[in-house]
Amino acid sequence: MRTSKWAVLAYVAITLFGILAALPNILPASVQQQYASFLPVKPVTLGLDLKGGSHLVLEVDAAGLRQARLNTLLDDIRGALRTERIPTSSARIAGDSIAVKIADQADRDKVMPKIQELAVPAGTLGFGTASSDIEVTTADDTITVKLTEAGLSERMTAAVDQSLEIIRRRVDQVGVAEPLIQRVGSDRILVQLPGLQDPTRLRQLLGSTAQMSFHMVDTSVDPNTATPPRGVDILPGTNDGAKYAVESRVAISGERLADAKAGFNQQTNEPIVSFTFDSQGARQFAEITRDNVGLPFAIVLDGKVLTAPRINEPIPGGQGQISGNFTAQEATVLSALLRSGALPAPLTIIEERSVGPNLGSDSIRMGIYTGLAGFALVVVLMVVLYGSWGMIANLGLLLHTILTIGVLGMLGSTLTLPGIAGIILGIGMAVDANILINARIREETEGGAGAMKALDIGFSKAYATIIDSNVTTLSGTILLFMFGTGPVRGFAITMMLGIVISMFTSITVVRLAMREVVVRRKMKKLEIPSLFGGVPHIPKISFMKGRFVAIGMSAFLSVSSVVLFFHPGLNYGIDFVGGIQVEATSKSVLDLPKLRSELEGLNLGEVALQEFGQNQSVLIRVQRQAGGEQEQTVALNKIKDSVAQVIPDASFERTEVVGPTISAELARSGFLAVVLAMLAILFYIWWRFEWHFAVGAIAVLLLDITKTIGFFALTGIDFNLTAIAALLTMIGYSVNDKVVVYDRMRENLRKYKSMPFSDLIDLSINQVLARCIFTSMATAFSLVPMAIWGGDAVKSFAWPMIFGVIVATTSSIYIGGPILLFLSRWWKDREATRAPGTELAKS
Repeated sequence: MRTSKWAVLAYVAITLFGILAALPNILPASVQQQYASFLPVKPVTLGLDLKGGSHLVLEVDAAGLRQARLNTLLDDIRGALRTERIPTSSARIAGDSIAVKIADQADRDKVMPKIQELAVPAGTLGFGTASSDIEVTTADDTITVKLTEAGLSERMTAAVDQSLEIIRRRVDQVGVAEPLIQRVGSDRILVQLPGLQDPTRLRQLLGSTAQMSFHMVDTSVDPNTATPPRGVDILPGTNDGAKYAVESRVAISGERLADAKAGFNQQTNEPIVSFTFDSQGARQFAEITRDNVGLPFAIVLDGKVLTAPRINEPIPGGQGQISGNFTAQEATVLSALLRSGALPAPLTIIEERSVGPNLGSDSIRMGIYTGLAGFALVVVLMVVLYGSWGMIANLGLLLHTILTIGVLGMLGSTLTLPGIAGIILGIGMAVDANILINARIREETEGGAGAMKALDIGFSKAYATIIDSNVTTLSGTILLFMFGTGPVRGFAITMMLGIVISMFTSITVVRLAMREVVVRRKMKKLEIPSLFGGVPHIPKISFMKGRFVAIGMSAFLSVSSVVLFFHPGLNYGIDFVGGIQVEATSKSVLDLPKLRSELEGLNLGEVALQEFGQNQSVLIRVQRQAGGEQEQTVALNKIKDSVAQVIPDASFERTEVVGPTISAELARSGFLAVVLAMLAILFYIWWRFEWHFAVGAIAVLLLDITKTIGFFALTGIDFNLTAIAALLTMIGYSVNDKVVVYDRMRENLRKYKSMPFSDLIDLSINQVLARCIFTSMATAFSLVPMAIWGGDAVKSFAWPMIFGVIVATTSSIYIGGPILLFLSRWWKDREATRAPGTELAKS
């Protein structure tokens, strides 16, 4: 089968463009700038785990937003009641609605239109008809006002959009380079700031609603009293720990601020924040300072008194300053908060991660070294297996890697450490197609086919198997992308690209190269010997004879794994349980007992320490603290201070704070992804093969998964998001293996119609035995350098994947066939019982 010249030109064009797209990633920065106009894409963007920085996910408080709207409605309704001379106590908040109880029908009729006028249009119902943000109903003597879902949804959208803009302004004013601030879902905002390793300052900047107001201090009230008089609030000081008796009435709203700047007091040289009011605020400020000379005037931010200076003289210019034992950094943050305005709703930081630049550079170096080592091992394996023909497969493998990086650049994807792991794993899995093709060509050559015929038939027969196996792997990867977050999505993207690109390089580029060699050498017979000479004939091992022993051993290991799952259980990572995690590194050997004693003295709950990196690095885990985000920040700072006392030269390479919301969602999403992946595989195999093939694949897959879970429990490796990625990848790989075996069985069912099914299974497994072993070796070889030198960040992926590859391969050879034989015989016996005397068709 000849390939048209136009197809060849298209392949060449795609290849050249891919190489050109990958080129910026290896060029020095100076060369990139010089030839920027000639390069089609920019280099791949590195994730924060590779270049350092902070990552936060903020969630708009939906309950707070709902309550704020109810409070506003209540004030407006009471205003309407006051106008009609109806007692305002008639209206009150009842749960998620407002109840207005008016006994007189005439009064209800007067108030009803005014309440309905409070509705705000919210979206459209279709054909230009707008819905309302409130629903007003009457029952007996009560008018009920409820918030509609359309109104809440629109208010949430507006709140997130406004918060995005305010956060962007706050971050810009603090001066962080190249921030990434974007909406995630309906109520969340992602903030990534490269280079910022201390998220405490960022947490303060983004989490505060910055609601400033100015109040008079009531000097006649003792601030230590437990029950202040009506109209007076006892508020704490922000920095001095004192208490203040502040009038509840707002003298000047913070909305009247026109500008705020950080500076220094020229006399004392202490950091201050200077502010300026707008015209209306300036008039109010002038009146207050004129009428209250000698009295303290409190400046309140988010329910705490920043400072309460005495008014020495009238201030007519509308300008003032805030002092209160600030550091220069605190003054800068406060001025940024005041300039950018108040957030429309409270923001909760539900996930926080930071990575130091040293760890990022180490990760890049590790990724390059382990990637090259894995690639080299696979290259050597292909040469050993296929001699000079293996070099053509290696050429396709090199092109596959280059094109993957090039496409990542074209898509503008962010490369993370799990993404590098995905590329490395893709290298090992990409050779599967070449192994299948070479095995098929060998079979056709042994059958007496000429060189060109063996080449064409070998590729044609391998094509369907390659498609089936890659689709099953792809289904799990797509679900990983859909349900994963952050770096795990980066892994899914690289895996998806690797699968698709491997089909292009193996089926087109490698085929063209092999065809060109056959034509130029005028070969009559296409033999593919290994590096050590001829290849042995297909073995004749009887796997079905030992099926009971194999299934018994597999069942024992799976049951043991289930027991291990419950006791001692999995070592759940911070992704799933929430809490605080800190990675610290020292140049000297760590005194772990002293550090543990110091941390346990902080009374932060259970503290777990994990030593690694030649006893010079430690991973500290602390459970999530009771209370809100402020408590997490305090706990994180306590941990850092304690580490610094015990280890003076400690550097904090990574910190993570994960809230219960995000951890529960990640656990739910991970479980759902695994279940959906298995269902997708079940339906695909059922569609492509028959029902007992699909059921057999899922049964074997469950055995593989339980063993892998047992491996996590036995080794104590972190079960986190990366572990879920390993589990889903292992599912795809395992089914990939089963599909190759099933595809050969289906082919043999058509070819040997009278052969007993047990003999046919033995024949099929023997025919693909070499492929199963060689593909597993290639995948394992690509992962071994990552597992040994990849570091703690990818350990929970690499080792379980190696174990999973071994389990998947053995189950394909020893377990899949016996289960399929059992299902087939059970079905035949069932059909024979239902229709005696009827001759059964072969499965």
